[in-house]
Amino acid sequence: MYTLTVRDNVMIAHSFTGEVFGPAQNLHGATYVVDVTFERPELDDHDLVVDIGLASEVLGKVLAPINMQNLDELPQFTGHNTTTEFMARYIFDSVAQAVRNGELGEGARALTALKVTLSESHIAWASYRGEL
Repeated sequence: MYTLTVRDNVMIAHSFTGEVFGPAQNLHGATYVVDVTFERPELDDHDLVVDIGLASEVLGKVLAPINMQNLDELPQFTGHNTTTEFMARYIFDSVAQAVRNGELGEGARALTALKVTLSESHIAWASYRGEL
């Protein structure tokens, strides 16, 4: 299986509901390093997994609406704890939709899976991987 990963970062604020979160129930910030890994069994006609420039553009476009935002105030997150795990899936769904919409070019239609990893520090990260 071939893979290609692009990286960006996003700064957010949020709070959590539930005693399990202890002090994180209070408003706090996070800077996530976001890695998106694209997978396919064979390279395209140009010997690529996906166009790295388009992949980087799409990731930036996906992150822009949440960057420097308080996620508690955004309607798409109402009723959810925007944990690192939850946000990995949210970003996965957004990038997967961009693939389906052709925003990564026709060659990207042969992608078979994506993996999104959010690192909240050098000692903690979460991922969501799914088939396309």
